[in-house]
Amino acid sequence: MNQSQTAHHVAPNSLLDVNNLHVSYGKVEALSDIQLSLKEGQLVTVIGPNGAGKSTLLSAIMGLLPSTGDILFDGEHYTSPGIETLVGRGLGLVPEKRELFNTMSVQDNLLLGAFQRYRRGDKAYLQSLDEIYELFPRLQERSKQQAGTLSGGERQMLAIGRAMMGKPRLLMLDEPSLGLAPLITREIFRIFNDLRSKGVSILLVEQNARAALNVADYAYVLEGGKIAMHGVASDLANDSRVIDAYLGLASKHQDILSN
Repeated sequence: MNQSQTAHHVAPNSLLDVNNLHVSYGKVEALSDIQLSLKEGQLVTVIGPNGAGKSTLLSAIMGLLPSTGDILFDGEHYTSPGIETLVGRGLGLVPEKRELFNTMSVQDNLLLGAFQRYRRGDKAYLQSLDEIYELFPRLQERSKQQAGTLSGGERQMLAIGRAMMGKPRLLMLDEPSLGLAPLITREIFRIFNDLRSKGVSILLVEQNARAALNVADYAYVLEGGKIAMHGVASDLANDSRVIDAYLGLASKHQDILSN
């Protein structure tokens, strides 16, 4: 479990490898020397305090921010990759702000998620729509409504559903529980288990450490732009340093979410 393990090139079932990643805003280094890897079928979480660089990490992997270092996705090298390239190869991002088209219907938002597949002539995207409705019955009930009329939880479901329409091999989620009630958070996290059982790998950035560690296979703790700790999620959930920093008294209310 030492960090050098992630630096070698890579067993064939490794889907994402990030080596020596640095991101700067001007003179300020937001991320330094990030090493992270995720294998096919894994749910990996990145936890840490506000401002630790969690969202910056996802943006750099997605090519939304310039970075230095190595990003390997599915064995191929990228340095500051183009977004279209990555989406086409199976990387999906659900941003923290959800970024839905509020005046369009729920169904049209979902269909937009399959735009690249449609352009490639992949007719199976309509079958994906049925699968999304199976996963999120509430979206089917509201398929004709404008996205702007949905509740927070439904908006998050729509954002996940839209990303799933692109048939991603790796789904990256930025703070999916942000602003959601505990019950809705629990429902969203349950869906991550369903997705993983369907073979979707997940990289989850989450402030709710307890819920994230409860659902993840492997976890990284990001502090001040560096990886402070990493390990099997269940081990970290029982690690006194993690308990003191993230799972202590201040997060008692998070207990509700992990039952």
